[in-house]
Amino acid sequence: MRSGFDGFQIAATTPGNEPHHRRKDLNSMTSRYLFDHTPDGWLAFELSVLRRMKFLSAANPFAGEPALDVHLKRWGVRVASNDAARWAWMRGVARVENNTERLTEADIQIVLEDVYVPRHKLLNTGLRRWFNETDAWWFDNVRAAAEQLDNDIKRALALNTGMMVGDYALAFDDETRELRQPLSRVFRLLWEAEPPPVNNSQSNTSTNKEARDFLADQQVDFLFLRLPRAGRQQSARHAAWAWREEWVRGREGFWDEFEGASAGRLGARVETKQQYLRHVEELLEAAAHLPAWAIAHTENGFISTEDIVETIRRVRKVGTIYTKDFSELMGARAVIVTA
Repeated sequence: MRSGFDGFQIAATTPGNEPHHRRKDLNSMTSRYLFDHTPDGWLAFELSVLRRMKFLSAANPFAGEPALDVHLKRWGVRVASNDAARWAWMRGVARVENNTERLTEADIQIVLEDVYVPRHKLLNTGLRRWFNETDAWWFDNVRAAAEQLDNDIKRALALNTGMMVGDYALAFDDETRELRQPLSRVFRLLWEAEPPPVNNSQSNTSTNKEARDFLADQQVDFLFLRLPRAGRQQSARHAAWAWREEWVRGREGFWDEFEGASAGRLGARVETKQQYLRHVEELLEAAAHLPAWAIAHTENGFISTEDIVETIRRVRKVGTIYTKDFSELMGARAVIVTA
């Protein structure tokens, strides 16, 4: 196994006959990894800073994994979550926009019925790049079956669980694949382990927009901006989450359009520090109507904290600068600037 599943080793079992302690271990694993996939210390640092600030509603234009937004919901904050990637949008619908909905046994039956039965051809042939033939059929059928569920939130819940199954499957290599549990069994275990949705009795939203367009429509108290990593980023189609995007969209061949949509804006690939900082400034100008900001930056050698602070100052007075060193763990330093 390459890395376990976020560091966990998953024991081989016979479906329906696994020891109770192994089922408990898998449930514990899913709670930690699949529903809060942000490094524990990093997320704790962000939350400790946000705890010092007062706000009733928040916008997060680059949400990615929704762990932070879910914590804000627990605090009673109305959350507007956004990401240009559809996999993150669907995860946000399932965990941020959703206050009460859960998949039922009947829903699981719909999703998993005849899931290994091949049709005359795959709807999404790109799945063969990520999975073997049998697994590709499983994911193709689950994706199609999810569309049969009653509403958008249930469909997002099924896709969210399917993404977790895919992350599980891709954690194995050729030498360890025989240790892997059947995917339908894993889907059920993940469904059983999923915590109930956080209900903050607020109209939370999850959207799939370019960040500046998203912020232009927001009427909230607070902006939490986790800046995309600065540097000559690899193409999105080679990112660790690329398989999720292709699976959620149900097709391949969209990457040029996807990357072109962010060209000239924050989140696009850049060649120079000046390009990146200009994109940051333009985004902050689009958020000038929001009363308070917290801007999270990862300092890794390309863009300094001083660069970010000076860019923020061109738009608004800077408040407090918080830092935490994660060099030993991740080779970077976390910085949050309030304004």
